[in-house]
Amino acid sequence: MLLACIGLFIGAFGTLIGVAGGFLLVPILLFLYPGDTPAAITSTTLTVAFFNALSGSIAYTRQRRIDWRSGLYFSITAVPGAVLGAYLTSLMGRGVFQYVFGAILLAVAGYLLLRPERRMSSDFLTKWPTTRRLTDSQQHVHEYSFNLPLGITIAFFVGVVAGMLGIGGGIIHVPALTQVLGFPAHIATATSHFMVAITTLAAVITHIVSDTFGGDIGRAVVLSAGAVIGAQFGARLSQRVTGKLIVRLLGIGLAIVALRLLVAPV
Repeated sequence: MLLACIGLFIGAFGTLIGVAGGFLLVPILLFLYPGDTPAAITSTTLTVAFFNALSGSIAYTRQRRIDWRSGLYFSITAVPGAVLGAYLTSLMGRGVFQYVFGAILLAVAGYLLLRPERRMSSDFLTKWPTTRRLTDSQQHVHEYSFNLPLGITIAFFVGVVAGMLGIGGGIIHVPALTQVLGFPAHIATATSHFMVAITTLAAVITHIVSDTFGGDIGRAVVLSAGAVIGAQFGARLSQRVTGKLIVRLLGIGLAIVALRLLVAPV
């Protein structure tokens, strides 16, 4: 029952802010199962993240908020990165795993909390512009331009982090899409979810093929079931909140988890 409720919360909150919930699930599992190895934690988390992202992507498809073309382009390089990251997991010790994870979360959280609407600008970022125009199910028109080569490059490194730390990659996807590439927050969260579904599936398959999938299957099933249901609620709720709030919620969540791991590692 506890795992199902955790999965429900992870699915709802994660989908609301455009991530698969791995940044919350990893420390929760580290606390509940201190004897598990990093590989076992990431295997379970990646499995839950995949089903969460898949469910959320289905909901966002109905809302017509996914930039399919951009998501596919970014996934082309994110998948190889996720495969590489999954292999790197076995090389990391427990202490290193927690500190690296916490440091990444804290850095991203600080930026999002201080500048939730700030978008980077430079001549480089505006070169090779790719323009998109999407009309969602509520008839809101979203128009934006971004640097496609830069987005593809960022996606590779996001994939590495996703596979290595079992976080799905959304915590970096969303800030990169909104702050660097200039995506509207609501399009960024939906597109990120679609990308996460692809990268986490690749990482899970890599763990299975390389025989490093050490997670408890029953535990993963219960958590995933809750996440699938929660993702539908999160997608509906996202239609009622502003983009600024979505970004700030992401920053708050990251900061709490980062401090927990860095100050009092389990």
